[in-house]
Amino acid sequence: MRPPRSRSARLLGALALAGTVTGLGAAPAQAQEYRYWSFWDGPAAGATASGDGGWSYATEGPATSRPRDGAVAGFRYTVSAGSAEAGKPRHAADFAAICAKTPAEDGTKRVGLVLDFGSKAEAAAGENPPPVRTECARLPADGTVGDALAAVAGPLRYDASALLCAISGYPKAGCAEKAGPGPGSGSPGTGTAKDAVAGRQADDGSGGPSAGLIGGIAVVVVLGAAAGWQARRRRG
Repeated sequence: MRPPRSRSARLLGALALAGTVTGLGAAPAQAQEYRYWSFWDGPAAGATASGDGGWSYATEGPATSRPRDGAVAGFRYTVSAGSAEAGKPRHAADFAAICAKTPAEDGTKRVGLVLDFGSKAEAAAGENPPPVRTECARLPADGTVGDALAAVAGPLRYDASALLCAISGYPKAGCAEKAGPGPGSGSPGTGTAKDAVAGRQADDGSGGPSAGLIGGIAVVVVLGAAAGWQARRRRG
């Protein structure tokens, strides 16, 4: 007969199991990659872009992001399985340069845009990405990044779930398409496959669940189960 495990030993075992589950959530084997428009924030208005261009992955969608005058937003058509692997715009978030010819006006704000259509290697078959370009949009004080895109970067294309599919008509077709290495490479993502793209950033401001969030939920579930088991042991 095995000697009963101490309470601390049981807790350590639960933590070890939680760590294993977290690792599985953070680094899934054969993570599916997608082609999609990722959305990036430049530095705060008035700040200088850093050596990496000043970009940070946006935490909300373009239709809910309301930047201040002097802000820069970036879009990069990329291939990745999540935000950590997504390519940043290949142009600095330099508001002074982008909006040099657009003077300030009372009652409006200016938002710089960097539009990076990605590389040929990232393009779907038959697509030829245009060169990187910048635009300066003048907006009402409460305007969103989505408004800025509509003003200077049309035509835009969205899908039924408000996912941004095309900027200035690129790409011509498809939306969050699988790009490998998972099965079905090249076919359009649908349903939960689209939601798995960490760069989803739909108009409702949502982004796909992060590996950290999934791992954190796993820890809570495992520790909760361990606590329940101990409570049942005490009652028994």
